[in-house]
Amino acid sequence: MILVTGAAGFIGSKVTKQFIAAGYKTITIDNLSTGLLENIPKDTIFIEGSCGNKSTIEKLNDYPIAGIIHIAGQSSGEVSFEDPQYDLESNTLSTLLLLDFAKKRNIKRFVFASTMSVYGDVSKLPVEESTIPEPKSFYACGKLASESYLRVYAGLGIETYSLRLFNVYGPGQNLENLKQGMLSIYLAQALHNDEIIVKGSGDRFRDFVYIDDVVEAFKIAYFNSYQGFDIFNVCNGYPITVDSMIAKIFKNLNYTKPVTFSNNTLGDQNGIYGSNEKIMTNLGWIPKVNFEDGLQSMIEWGLSK
Repeated sequence: MILVTGAAGFIGSKVTKQFIAAGYKTITIDNLSTGLLENIPKDTIFIEGSCGNKSTIEKLNDYPIAGIIHIAGQSSGEVSFEDPQYDLESNTLSTLLLLDFAKKRNIKRFVFASTMSVYGDVSKLPVEESTIPEPKSFYACGKLASESYLRVYAGLGIETYSLRLFNVYGPGQNLENLKQGMLSIYLAQALHNDEIIVKGSGDRFRDFVYIDDVVEAFKIAYFNSYQGFDIFNVCNGYPITVDSMIAKIFKNLNYTKPVTFSNNTLGDQNGIYGSNEKIMTNLGWIPKVNFEDGLQSMIEWGLSK
């Protein structure tokens, strides 16, 4: 049985479905703060609660868990400034409690969903995993601290991988949450609002990676034979500017709307894209969906809702 935390969310639900399709029994913990109950696959055992709550983690003792994929957590840099304590509990404390549970239960495999936000603003691009992190948000600080716990627990006998996810997008993303998921924020406004409000400049850029490719990265990482601790970027390896992204959205929708620019959110990175050479070489993961095709699929899904 595999524990995939956050199966009510965008990424967690897709990863859980992939393991079920491969014939594995799954269990999840989710507090439904941003995820939806309907996203949780019906064949998954569901424990409602926070991964940062010790009493919730203790409920896992009733199940024969062989490995952990920890995806649940607060995932907005903006929200992390609004409630730093919740962010710490949701991301860092949850990781520590799950690692402690894994050690006590002799669970040897632990894959963690980290973020490109740990890098902050860097001068050398594409950014590699060896780059010294300089986080700009409490969210990024919490993820980086979690990676440090992974490294320590690897020395205690748990095989740990940290996947630094870049900007994940695709069908199924939450279009109602306008504080996380850059592409989903702009697409939601393009579909439902009179204008698109951009917090920051249009020349900022990101590295977008399609949800199906991300799911495959988790699957490959989980089944890979390894020892100790390692970090991998999960990215496409090329930048897309905000201006370009919005133009592509309008082109697919065949209409335009006014675009208004306002001040950046706290902790926002100006521009970043990653090197995927390490994960391609060491794990054999290759991103298959380019941005144009992925965007078209997401927009078709958005229009159908």
